[in-house]
Amino acid sequence: MSRFPPNSRYSPQRFDPRKPQAVSDVLERTDAFAALRAGVEQVAALQRDLAKLLPDYLASNVEPGFIKDGVLALFAAHNALAARLRHIEPRLLADLQQRGWAIDALKIRVRPQPMKDLAPIKQARMSAAGASALHELAETLAPSPLQEALAKMAARHHARRTK
Repeated sequence: MSRFPPNSRYSPQRFDPRKPQAVSDVLERTDAFAALRAGVEQVAALQRDLAKLLPDYLASNVEPGFIKDGVLALFAAHNALAARLRHIEPRLLADLQQRGWAIDALKIRVRPQPMKDLAPIKQARMSAAGASALHELAETLAPSPLQEALAKMAARHHARRTK
């Protein structure tokens, strides 16, 4: 007697729990996941169509949601993108309907995305000759905020060169 139900698509030859598996393979194993798989495929197809219809800056920051009673939910990364989506909503709705999507309206919502890592702050680099030229210039100037700033900058870049 097998421990897997007869309607299961599981085959012992294909399954190895220690190896990574594609989501589509996992969803194919049993008929219980058929509805879930259909939903995943629908969202993926909708994402592809949105990527073709929307400008790049919008497509990368808009996620399709569910279709319920003919209303498609779209989730924008922030308010400015949601406002832009509302401006192009009639054209986008018509384009999606033309592609065969059974939708009557769009519902645009904001779903904030986590902050991306900030790029490191650039550090200016100056040659030893440049640092010494700044130092000489700072010595020739009368005491002023400019003279102090040049002296600090020359000292900072000279200190980096000696490290």
